Amino acid sequence: MKASDIFVKALEHEGVEFIFGIPGEENLDLLESLRTSEQIKLILNRHEQAAGFMAATYGRLTGKTGVCMATLGPGATNFVTAAAYAQLGAMPMMMITGQKPIKSSKQGQFQIVDIVEMMKPLTKYTQQIVSGENVSSKIREAFRLAEEERPGAVHLELPEDIAREDTELQLFPKNRVRRPVPEEKAIAQAAEMIEKAERPLLLIGAAANRKRTSKMLFNFIRDTGIPFFTTQMGKGVVDERHPLFLGNAALSAKDPLHCAVGRADLIINVGHDVVEKPPFFMVGDELQVIHINFSSASVDPVYYPQLEIVGDIGNSIWQLLLRIDKQPNWDFSYYMKVKEWIDEIRDTGIDEPSFPVVPQRLVADVRRAMPDDGIICLDNGVYKIWFALNYRAHEPNTVLLDNALATMGAGLPSAMAAKLVEPDKKVMAICGDGGFMMNSQELETAVRLGMDLVVLVLRDDGYGMIKWKQADMGFDNWGLDYGNPDFVKYAESYGAHGHRIGSTEELLTTLESCLNAKGVHLVECPVDYSGNADLLIKELVCPA
Repeated sequence: MKASDIFVKALEHEGVEFIFGIPGEENLDLLESLRTSEQIKLILNRHEQAAGFMAATYGRLTGKTGVCMATLGPGATNFVTAAAYAQLGAMPMMMITGQKPIKSSKQGQFQIVDIVEMMKPLTKYTQQIVSGENVSSKIREAFRLAEEERPGAVHLELPEDIAREDTELQLFPKNRVRRPVPEEKAIAQAAEMIEKAERPLLLIGAAANRKRTSKMLFNFIRDTGIPFFTTQMGKGVVDERHPLFLGNAALSAKDPLHCAVGRADLIINVGHDVVEKPPFFMVGDELQVIHINFSSASVDPVYYPQLEIVGDIGNSIWQLLLRIDKQPNWDFSYYMKVKEWIDEIRDTGIDEPSFPVVPQRLVADVRRAMPDDGIICLDNGVYKIWFALNYRAHEPNTVLLDNALATMGAGLPSAMAAKLVEPDKKVMAICGDGGFMMNSQELETAVRLGMDLVVLVLRDDGYGMIKWKQADMGFDNWGLDYGNPDFVKYAESYGAHGHRIGSTEELLTTLESCLNAKGVHLVECPVDYSGNADLLIKELVCPA
């Protein structure tokens, strides 16, 4: 068989459903091999970056490696941001890139970039395949590493002369790997620390966003009564309508939630990764922290846990629950006082009728429109903080945002991948006008694929997040404003449906209508960000 045929057989053997990307001349043998595959569907994108975002989001939602493909040179370099997105966000993703012949080439250095060296800092594994005999083993190793804790990005380069080599088919069986269970002594020590604490507090981070772990954490909260809060990427692990949910640590300090964090004497930190912005700062040894994760803690100046429980998170929580009883010395009354304050703040502005729409009303209307299992996919901008703080996630993996690389341009591709994975669920991309325009060409891909998708574009005609920080630093408003196209006509030019919000009252009804309609619907909504200053509280005055 041709090595490219074996490559596709090996991908099928790994269970690959989709390959996202843009083939080039150097991928044509692989493309021909894909043509005859009955299992793998090629999703032809309009930009390699978007293909990478889609592959990474597929990996995030399924736990299986998402696959994307590009040619050599500029095609491969366009994967860089997506590689960092997957690597920092712990999403299993494999990139396949082409290359000129490596045994004999007559084109000099045309389009030649050392892609393997380029990918080394951004991936868990990167290799050039130098023989057709190595195809299957390299793919098995790449998939193993992509999905192994901590998940991340891998890369294989397939030169065109290797792709057309004749070789023997050999497929390697998937090795079954059981995650290690935590050490019994660590569990015992953690249980003792929790029972001795007066005001323990539970923090839920991104690595806890697994079905089994979600169930174990719900049981832990139910049986112990310990209140909890989340990081941005931990939203929805436990239903945020829970009476013990305090809020989201969208900021590192000086928001109302940190009044509760400041009173904690022990934080049980489940699944947090330091690639996210710190949800709290450790100073000295006043605050005790138990780190519970698949891997040990990466220590930095504001995070140095005193105890680590390393192993399967769900198993760790289950073992802890077997050892812990509610304690008479626990006092959560102050947390509940802070919760009442936070809930009051969260409810402020949710019915504000002024136009353009204020963020609080925007978030409230999106929540009203979305069903419990509906998925929102946020691009990056200041609205992401408003959604992290105010949008109550009801189920795991229903709020897809990136608080690791925090790149712009990922919102629409992420929503498209979510729709492929969950075709029966309502999916909405929420993008600022700046982030949307970075990959807006993928509207054509969504229309071509016949997706039912809503794209909410928040218009403020500038880079709002940076303008907010610019104002906070006392600088003049300068250098961050731009113009925009007519988004309704822009959507219609791709064959999508365009809608423009002309009053705040129109927002909810338009979103509900679009979510229940067929096709791709773009909704342009002007937003008033003048209240952004309220996000950063200079002098936080906590309840007594």
